Amino acid sequence: MRARPISRDALVEELAERVAGRPGWVRVAVDGAPAARPGSLADELVAPLRVRGRPVLRVSAGDFLRPASLRLEHGRTDPDAFYEDWLDVKALAREVLEPLDPGGPGRVLPRLWDSRIDRAYRAPYEELPPGGVLIVDGTLLLGRGLAFEVSVHLWLSAGALERGTPEDERWRLPAYERYEREARPRRSADVVVRADHPARPALLEDDG
Repeated sequence: MRARPISRDALVEELAERVAGRPGWVRVAVDGAPAARPGSLADELVAPLRVRGRPVLRVSAGDFLRPASLRLEHGRTDPDAFYEDWLDVKALAREVLEPLDPGGPGRVLPRLWDSRIDRAYRAPYEELPPGGVLIVDGTLLLGRGLAFEVSVHLWLSAGALERGTPEDERWRLPAYERYEREARPRRSADVVVRADHPARPALLEDDG
C-alpha cells in the first residue's frame, strides 16, 4: 500500500463526500485503537454530513460493552477476553445496525450500558430519518460480521500504538496485534488512514 498524505480537514471532507454519495441509510464505522482517536474523527464527520443534507446519529461502541460480570470473567487484564468478550456484538447489531437494514424501522438505541457504573443507561430510542447516517466509533469493530456500508480504519504503526497507549492499558497491546493478524482491518476496511500523527494523516491506498 502507498501512503497519500492529506490534511485533517481534507480527510474529513473526502470521507463526508464518500458517505453522502450513498443512497438510503448509511452505517459508518470509524474503527481504531483509542490512541488513534476514532471518536474524534467520527465527531468531525457530523457537521460536514449535515451540511450536505444528511441527518446524522452518533453512537459509540463503548456504550455497548457487556456487563462487568461477563466482561471481566477472566480478570481485568486478559487481552483475549478484551478482544473476544468485551463488546456486546449482538446488542450492537440488534439495537443499532439492524434497525437500519432495508425496510427496517429506523429506531436506534444510542447507548445501552454505562460500563463506568455497570448499569444500563435506560436511554430512549431515536428515530433516524430515511437517508440518515449512523456513525459508530469503536475499537476492534471489523471482522465481526457487523453491517456497515462504509468502514474507516485508523491504523497505527506498532511504535505509535505503544507510545499512545497509557501504561495501565498496555496489557491490551496483544489484543491489537491479534486484531491486525486475524481481522486484517487494513484489507477489510473501505478506507484506511495512517494515524501516527493525528494532525498529519495519510490515506493508505492499493498500489494498483
